[in-house]
Amino acid sequence: QVQLVESGGGLVQTGGSLRISCAASGRTFNSYTLGWFRQAPGKEREFVAAISRNGDSTHFADSVKDRFTISRDYAKNTVYLQMNSLKPADTATYYCAAGAPPIWQIGKDYGYNYWGQGTQVTVSS
Repeated sequence: QVQLVESGGGLVQTGGSLRISCAASGRTFNSYTLGWFRQAPGKEREFVAAISRNGDSTHFADSVKDRFTISRDYAKNTVYLQMNSLKPADTATYYCAAGAPPIWQIGKDYGYNYWGQGTQVTVSS
């Protein structure tokens, strides 16, 4: 069992940066791939980024590639999403997820078993 708690969301101007965090409880942090998804009002939840269990591989949606980075801190049981060059289209609630998806499901929300409550990111134009 894993509990996930996101933090760090807020309001930022276009072109700005923001780092959001997700703290995981439990002793099995190293067992899971960690992902970030987002959902804007009226839209379906979409994949943003993921990092493998040992941190040696990362995956990004095309819409955020070269702007966002994902990292994990094993000492703090925390995963981070650093977001740069933010656009209004990045406005959404961002959710952290943990699971063990095979590589072909890493961008699919059904590949993850545990979810946080979300943190709101708003990018003003």
